Amino acid sequence: MTDRPSITQEFNVPYRYQLHFTENLFDENNILLVDTIQKSTQKNGAKLLFVIDENVLLAHPTLKEDIQTYCKHHNENLQCSFILPVAGGELSKDGDAEAYKVLQAISDYAICRHSFVIAIGGGAVIDMAGYAAATAHRGVRLIRVPTTVLAQNDAAVGVKNGINILSKKNFLGTFAPPYAIINDAAFLRTLEQRDWISGIAEAVKVALIKDAPFYNFISNNTQKLAQRDMEPMAHLIYRCAELHMHHIGQGGDPFESGSSRPLDFGHWAAHKLEQMTNYGLRHGEAVAIGIGLDVTYAYLIGFIDESTKNHVLKTLIDIGFDMRLPVDDVDDISELLKGIEEFREHLGGELTITLITAIGTKKDVHQIDYTKMEEAITLMAAPKKVTV
Repeated sequence: MTDRPSITQEFNVPYRYQLHFTENLFDENNILLVDTIQKSTQKNGAKLLFVIDENVLLAHPTLKEDIQTYCKHHNENLQCSFILPVAGGELSKDGDAEAYKVLQAISDYAICRHSFVIAIGGGAVIDMAGYAAATAHRGVRLIRVPTTVLAQNDAAVGVKNGINILSKKNFLGTFAPPYAIINDAAFLRTLEQRDWISGIAEAVKVALIKDAPFYNFISNNTQKLAQRDMEPMAHLIYRCAELHMHHIGQGGDPFESGSSRPLDFGHWAAHKLEQMTNYGLRHGEAVAIGIGLDVTYAYLIGFIDESTKNHVLKTLIDIGFDMRLPVDDVDDISELLKGIEEFREHLGGELTITLITAIGTKKDVHQIDYTKMEEAITLMAAPKKVTV
């Protein structure tokens, strides 16, 4: 048989999605959702499957009725096919049970690729519903309506979806940009204090590696943020989301084919701490501790001075985070250190951990001095009062 040359075909696919800001999305006079969907509406209006975090429904008892009323009022554009409550928090993505409920509803209500799944909830529910939408029919359009600070400024503005399985975080997942994201400030007003401050950790993270003035804004407004002042929080969410989306669009690796993931600063320890505490720690709480640990390690290896390290720790403490590592003995330390190798496996190649060399300046490292990291863990585990 005659050899034939290989056939090579290259193509580019543009991606575009928007992040909108509003308040009281399902007020009949608010036409943002209608306008967002109308661009792709079929003749009889778009079919919508709403997937809603049960915790959000408890905090907003009229939400179901508000959605139904809204869709009836705008029935020339919107068809509310079904409203599906799902477990809230990390439980929603722990295994495939909740994702299967979404897939079953997509099948039962004939939600096709011209329809929309609208996910309303925290980051975990957004992740899970996004995974189901991305895999049904090879991709149903998704609108994310994040309801926590962490989801509005970080988790819901990216292109990743996933569920935890085989005892590994986000082991099943996809890269699938949403059709749109809509941040509704009204959902933030009912958050518990832990959830209010939890998302601030992601803003500290991105500020430390990318934007010193933004970090200074956070540091100068810790009291207002802790006391739930909406004005600085609105700025924090907007700027954090803007930096996150810019990194995805302009960072050169939107689908994370390489090993450098600066937006995972502080996350190697955070992921392991969530697992070690059986998700008793909120993700943002674990990220705050992870940032503190990596900043302490950066100080011990000479990347930053003690003043910088203490300033970051004090900022996180002033926001309201408990920065003590939940480790009690050498076995806990050994278990936490396993998170480094697990993170390397998660990256799929060379170990790459982001550290800072100054506020707003990052540096990737590919090796960890385990003796120094153990020292950092010991320092973080001890109760202390940080002074600048």
